[in-house]
Amino acid sequence: MIATVGSSALLANIERVCAHGGAGRALRLKILDELRRSVAFDAFAFVLTDPITGVGASPVAEVPCLPELPRLIRLKYLTEINRWTDLPDRFVSLLAATDGEPSRSLLWRELLKQYGVVDVASAVFRDRHGCWAFLDLWRTAPGLPFTAAELARLSLVVPAVTDGLRRAQAATFVQTQAGREALRGPVVLLLSPDLDVLAETVPTFEYLRALMPSSDGQSPVPAGAYNVAAQLLAREAGVDDGTASACVHAGGGHWFTLRAARLGGPGPSADGTIAVTIEDASGADRVALFARANALTGRETELLTHLNAGKDTHDIAAQMHLSEHTIQDHLKAIFTKTGIRTRRGLLSHVRGR
Repeated sequence: MIATVGSSALLANIERVCAHGGAGRALRLKILDELRRSVAFDAFAFVLTDPITGVGASPVAEVPCLPELPRLIRLKYLTEINRWTDLPDRFVSLLAATDGEPSRSLLWRELLKQYGVVDVASAVFRDRHGCWAFLDLWRTAPGLPFTAAELARLSLVVPAVTDGLRRAQAATFVQTQAGREALRGPVVLLLSPDLDVLAETVPTFEYLRALMPSSDGQSPVPAGAYNVAAQLLAREAGVDDGTASACVHAGGGHWFTLRAARLGGPGPSADGTIAVTIEDASGADRVALFARANALTGRETELLTHLNAGKDTHDIAAQMHLSEHTIQDHLKAIFTKTGIRTRRGLLSHVRGR
């Protein structure tokens, strides 16, 4: 495909798409459509992340190696070159980062090379409130490497996309559907060190189906589980010291928390099984996510935490060493940022009920 849209038009189109918002998956696909009109690429992986841990939570991918998804995710987390956790706030190419020697990348050397990938343009979408997503754009033979001009054009949209993704996450905090029963645990998925599924508890299928709905009735792909398990491997390998956990939106105001750990205790093992647990996100996790997604300040987040704990204005003022008038000002600021007008409505969104 020949790109036809210039820099200014690309930025205007991206800003328009992000302003209209939409669900995380739909928004990402629209963003990709606009990017492709300006800069050609052959495959992509666009992954929402937990804004606190930076671990992948919800991927949208169109890659030739999709049947090898566990391997792709494992290598992505174990590769230090152009890892999203260390990227600057602009698009960077694999060839530029390796001085024209892509074999220095573990991911390229062990997987991408065999699929004819000649270059990868990577970006992270991060602001002061958290890390919201990362994106890899692939070019395959006989395509050409990404040019400096193309990378600069793509980089123009990073702030707008970051803001759009954050606001899309904020929009997920809605009251859950009345009458829907909470999913029951314990929910555990067992993976091999290569991220092959070994076993799962009975309720796990229902949780995974909520995370990755399947219209054809087939078993859902546990992409979120692969990501937290891969982060555990990266931590053990010394690549990244982040926590092997992620909060994942499951639709209808529901959020789950996924965590990975080795069976038998900490530390790497040649045959150590990885257990991934899935549970409803805690109240504290929901408050933290809601606050970040709605760009609340530290003081506003503290106030929201006290409100969620059931405290009134007098008690909150004493706890925060502020006047009740100042507490009301902070609360009005929260209402303005979230578009919610009452305390009851605010807490209903935070708690998802």
